Amino acid sequence: MFKDRKDAGRKLSERLAQEQWDQPVVFAIPRGGVPIGCEIARKLRAPLDLIIPRKLPVPYNPEAGFGAVAPDGTIVLNDDLVSQIGLDQDEINSIAMAVLDEVQRRIREYRLGPPIDPKGRDVIVVDDGLASGYTMIAAVRALKKKGPKKVVVAVPCSPRTSVERLEEEADEVICLAVQEQGSFAVASYYQKFPDLSDGEVLADLGTCTLVPPKS
Repeated sequence: MFKDRKDAGRKLSERLAQEQWDQPVVFAIPRGGVPIGCEIARKLRAPLDLIIPRKLPVPYNPEAGFGAVAPDGTIVLNDDLVSQIGLDQDEINSIAMAVLDEVQRRIREYRLGPPIDPKGRDVIVVDDGLASGYTMIAAVRALKKKGPKKVVVAVPCSPRTSVERLEEEADEVICLAVQEQGSFAVASYYQKFPDLSDGEVLADLGTCTLVPPKS
């Protein structure tokens, strides 16, 4: 159990500090991954940047997702669920385009400077936990296209199935609390797990090692 996201970030950063890194850069997934990414960036003395994938919502149940899309348009689908709910390619593309509009809004809102080029560097992708893992997969695939030396996923908590799913995508998955079975909820691993506003995310970003601001 973690007190809050910052506590989880500090504990995760201690674990990551045991590894050897080559020019590490931390990519946090907003909103919940930002406080965690800040703690890791401080500990590793690494720059922090953002990667902003988003869940593709099921039309009749937007809290559920059938996949995810990354800022570059990379789409990851839960094929079994897509087949189950009967979405065709046109419907998938329409939903993905709507979600990309929100992704671009967040990029405009959060971006303080030019993005970091991860080519040839060790990339650490962080969030406050994994649920299905498809959003993280979209982030990993998008970052891998940019030629990093390796991509490591680091999260405080996850179900075993999602860890295994990400192990097929990333070079390594580091997770402090892996739930072996039963119903999983990220929030259940935190004493305090409030929704974060854009303002709170920006405040956190302002305290971190970030890409240089625009001149």
